[in-house]
Order: sequence, then structure tokens, then C-alpha cells
Amino acid sequence: MNPSAEFLPTVQALVQCYQAFEAYSAAHVRALGLTPPQFDIIATLGNTPGMTATELGEKTLITKGTLTGVVDRLADRGWVERVAHDSDRRCQIVRLTKAGEALFSQVFPAHMAHMAARFSGASPAEHKRWQAALRALEQVFRKGRA
Repeated sequence: MNPSAEFLPTVQALVQCYQAFEAYSAAHVRALGLTPPQFDIIATLGNTPGMTATELGEKTLITKGTLTGVVDRLADRGWVERVAHDSDRRCQIVRLTKAGEALFSQVFPAHMAHMAARFSGASPAEHKRWQAALRALEQVFRKGRA
């Protein structure tokens, strides 16, 4: 194999792993009655006083255009609300409503249990090995960032 292409199988394995993880997670989230971006927002806002759309976008990695639409749909369902920022009137805080908090307390633990079940067969040593490998790979990409 061309030495410059040795990384391709690593990229392929990473992508396939992420796709399998995402498919497994998304199927359960949909069974809970939410889309993956809706769940991401509900889970991110849970146990917080809310956050700006910019903060929410950074924490969820949902693009601004998509984020606005998802928040709008969650607001239409009564699960989130936008309120004025205390110190910056140009800004709004997105936060869970009481109904959104109730939804979070139902779906978040259910999804964490669903995901934990998939990982339950792994030993603590396997978890440590996976974490170390993923963190090392992450650092490969962080080194090149300015």
C-alpha cells in the first residue's frame, strides 16, 4: 500500500464506527418520539438554566440554520421557550419549559440506559483502551488547528 494512503483504513474504520453508533442511537431516539437533533437539544438543555443559541450550537454541533428550525419545532410542542437574556437584550436564552423538563427526565435516562446496555459487555480495561485510542486520535487533529 502507498505509505501516504495508510491512513485510509483508519478513516474508514472511524467512519464506519461512528455510522454504526449513530444508527443505533438514532433508532432508539426515534422510538422515544424525537428526532436525533431534538434529543440533542433536549439533552443539552437538561439540568441547565438554558443557554444562548450560539452556546447551544457549539455544544450540539448543530448548524445555526438547522438549530433555529429544531428549536422552533420544540417551542411549537411546548418543550422549549426563548426568553430575554438578563444582560444582553440582543440575545435570547433557550431553555426547557416545565413540559420540556418532564420530557428530559423521561427520555434522557431511558436513552442512557439503552446506550449503556450496548457497552455493558465490555470490561473496564476495554473501555480504557478505547478511550485512550480515541483521545490519541483526537489529538492528531487538534495539533494541526490554529
